[in-house]
Amino acid sequence: MAKVGGGGAELPRREASVLKGHEGPVLAVRFNGDGNYCLSCGKDRTLRLWNPHKGIHIKTYKSHGREIRDVHVTSDNAKLCSCGGDRQIFYWDVSTGRVIRKFRGHDSEVNAVRFNVYDSVVVSAGYDQSVRAWDCRSHSTEPIQIIDTFQDSVMSVCLTKTEIIAGSVDGTVRTFDIRIGREIVDSLGPAVNCISLSNDSNCVLANCLDSTIRLLDRTTGELLQEYKGHTCKSYKMDCCLTNTDAHVTGGSEDGTIYFWDLVDASVVSSFKAHRSVVTSVNFHPKECCMLTSSVDGTVRVWRQ
Repeated sequence: MAKVGGGGAELPRREASVLKGHEGPVLAVRFNGDGNYCLSCGKDRTLRLWNPHKGIHIKTYKSHGREIRDVHVTSDNAKLCSCGGDRQIFYWDVSTGRVIRKFRGHDSEVNAVRFNVYDSVVVSAGYDQSVRAWDCRSHSTEPIQIIDTFQDSVMSVCLTKTEIIAGSVDGTVRTFDIRIGREIVDSLGPAVNCISLSNDSNCVLANCLDSTIRLLDRTTGELLQEYKGHTCKSYKMDCCLTNTDAHVTGGSEDGTIYFWDLVDASVVSSFKAHRSVVTSVNFHPKECCMLTSSVDGTVRVWRQ
C-alpha cells in the first residue's frame, strides 16, 4: 500500500508501463540525455534500448561474455559504453549495434561507466580498487589515467567538467580534480554502494550499505542529511535526486521505492514497485517520470 505524506502529490507513483525482455535480473536502467529513450542491462549479458514512454523494445546489443552492470549513452545518442563481469569496457555504435572498441585493463569486474561531458572519454570503476579513464578517439586500448588510491572496490562514478567523483566499499567518496591532480577524500564509514550528484552539482548523494543514504556538501564535505527506512545491506542499488532536487529517491531490497524530503529527510512516499531487490532508480531530466529496475527481471516506468 502506498504511503503518501504532504509532498507526495507531484511524485511519479503510477506505473505507466512494464518493460519485459531481460532473462534474469536487470542490474541498471538509464535514460538517455533528453529522456526520450532508455537503456537497460543485466545478468543475461544483454543491453536493451527502449522507448519507455511507449513501452517499446527497439534493439538488443549482445557481445559481453558475462553480466552487464552499467551502461551510459553519449549526449548525441550515437555511442554507448557498457561494463560488467568480463572486466572490459565496451564502446558501441548505437545504430549499427557494432562494438567499436573494447578497453581492457581492469583486473576484475567493472562496476560502473560514464562518459565525460564531451563524450570523448569513458571513465570506469572496478573491483580492482581503481578508476580508469579511456580515450574514445584514440586507437589505443590503454587507459589515459589510472586512479588507484582506494582501499577497496570502487562501485560508482560521477563526472563534472573538471572532476571525477567515485564511491567505494572502503567507505569513502573521493573527488579528483583532473586539472590540478588534487584528491579530496570524504570518509563516510560504511561501504558506499552508489553515488549521484544533485542537479546543481553542489551536493553528492551516497547510498551506503548500512541502509542509509547520505547527502554531502561537495564544497565543505559536510554531512547535510541522512535518509533511512529502506533496506540496503548486500546489493548495489542506485539512489538519485528528482529533477527538481526537492526529493531523494531510492529502492529497497524488498522491492519498495522510497521518496524522502530533501531537507527534513521525512519519508514522503513509499510503495511496493517490484517483487524483488530494486537495483536501479533513474529520474527523467525534465518530466515527472522515473525508471526502476529489479532482480525480478523487469524495468518499470513511473509517472505522476
